Amino acid sequence: MRHLLLKAGVPLVAGALVLASLSGAAFANAKPLATAKPTFVIAYEGPLSGGNLQLGLDMEFSVQYAVNQANSGKSQFGKLPFKLKFLAKDDQGSATKSPTIAEELAANKSVIGVVGPAFSGATRAAEPTFSEYHLATVSPSASLPALATYGWHNFFRVIPSDFVQGPADALYIDHTLHLNKFFVVNDASTYGVGLANAFTTQARKDHAKVTLGSFNGTTQCTDGTGSTTQYPDDAALVKAAHPQVLFYAGYYCDLGLLLSALHRVGYTGKVFSGDGSDSATLISGTNPHSAANGVYASCGCAVLGTTKTDKAFATGFKALAHFAPAIYSAESFDAANTIIDTMKLIAEHAGTVAITRQNLVTALHQITYVGLTKTIAFKADGDIAGTTIYVNKVERGTFVQLGVE
Repeated sequence: MRHLLLKAGVPLVAGALVLASLSGAAFANAKPLATAKPTFVIAYEGPLSGGNLQLGLDMEFSVQYAVNQANSGKSQFGKLPFKLKFLAKDDQGSATKSPTIAEELAANKSVIGVVGPAFSGATRAAEPTFSEYHLATVSPSASLPALATYGWHNFFRVIPSDFVQGPADALYIDHTLHLNKFFVVNDASTYGVGLANAFTTQARKDHAKVTLGSFNGTTQCTDGTGSTTQYPDDAALVKAAHPQVLFYAGYYCDLGLLLSALHRVGYTGKVFSGDGSDSATLISGTNPHSAANGVYASCGCAVLGTTKTDKAFATGFKALAHFAPAIYSAESFDAANTIIDTMKLIAEHAGTVAITRQNLVTALHQITYVGLTKTIAFKADGDIAGTTIYVNKVERGTFVQLGVE
């Protein structure tokens, strides 16, 4: 279990708001505070079916928990001058499905902000619609660097991009593991290609020997075109190259199938992956489960559990979800609370009538919020200001955080 739990009933005291120097320009035409509490919807968009279901559930329940806590009046926000509702939308992590979901959310005038989309490809496909409707999206996990380059003023993310993670992975393997012969594979997803390219660029700067490959993600696990029968041949190809490290840029479901095949062909090198594989479901999806032991997975997300606040979050999450929080659970909680905190600040400055989609986007660009995982402040392009990447390793059937890369 990657998160420690505290006894039920411990109150949650997550992050404290650090007031930023918000401009009053966005609220200049605000009307007086309404007497009745308005209701706003905070949505989550991500994979809630298919091979990456668990990643989506780890995020969905965090957003729902944040909304429940805010409505209770017992969170760090106190009694809010508005009510919140939660809405979950399943895009399966698919770039072909996410535009339709974006249209549905944008057309729902009660939706004030979205936590997500979760996957990079889905985000890139959906953001033009969200941008057109000035609907703020705060992704807990989409790491494709290009997402911050399209000029979408409404786009934000609470984790570093692949331009941070990929080079950090390559440097960790070189400087800490002292290995420099790589077989670099992506699953042909938008996320996988981006991470593999960022990793390879740094590895070659360090004069590493790099062999490149692409093992298409499967229809069973991702929005891919590959077959689950492909992995014996893929594993044989990796073994024949005799790499010291296989770097896999993709998601846990397909990596689990590849690890199973690598075990059968007797591959003895190390395996390193990114945040798409940093899930306990990687271990349960590997046959035998022990074949996942020794796998490294980096992530711009911290494993929590050392403070009273961390433990209270884990307790509340598990009470709602009936399983422990995992990768990007805390980041999703922070993303939702950043939206809520910004809404509260708008209301304090200009009344709830000023809580509009456009004003929320404007205020998010100026907010500083101290959350569970980090202090959240956004650059002009929507990227998080921080650059911390953690490295994790499967030891005796459990992911263990080794430290910062």
